[in-house]
Amino acid sequence: MQLVVARIGRAHGIKGEVSVEVRTDEPELRLAPGAVLATDPAATGPLTIETGRVHSGRLILRFEGVKDRNGAEALRNTLLIAEVDPEELPEEEDEYYDHQLMDLDVVTVDGVEVGRITEISHLPSQDLFIVERPDGSEVMIPFVEAIVTEIDLEEQRAVIAPPPGLIDDQAEIDSTRDAGDA
Repeated sequence: MQLVVARIGRAHGIKGEVSVEVRTDEPELRLAPGAVLATDPAATGPLTIETGRVHSGRLILRFEGVKDRNGAEALRNTLLIAEVDPEELPEEEDEYYDHQLMDLDVVTVDGVEVGRITEISHLPSQDLFIVERPDGSEVMIPFVEAIVTEIDLEEQRAVIAPPPGLIDDQAEIDSTRDAGDA
């Protein structure tokens, strides 16, 4: 199975290095020197990582055969794709790969069907499940322990305890003003 693990950003310096937007929880494994990655578009790859380092909080990579800024800039916006065994599991017990979570049915703790996970958005603060509802609309569910109470891979479902307003229009509004103030 192929998984997108990074997107190449801007060239960094003049010696062929590039910044990358990491899209894996295991960059030390997937983006290590010597790793051979497929690419999208396919014509730019495969690429073999020669060196990697962190600079100002960003991962900087150099690929074999890319020796100058022009070569690095030509790779911009290329997706890096790793081949992963579908049976492989993350090291931590409560961690999941995106492919394990895709297409899971989402239900509330009361058993009410919410929809199915169609996308996982990795944001700096937290991950979000993009859930397609039966009526075709979408709802975003933060992938945090307080809301996603259970992931059951055998039953192919994610159980959620949504706060009011997350999946319906019945939000509770707390106000410090009295209702009589105008």
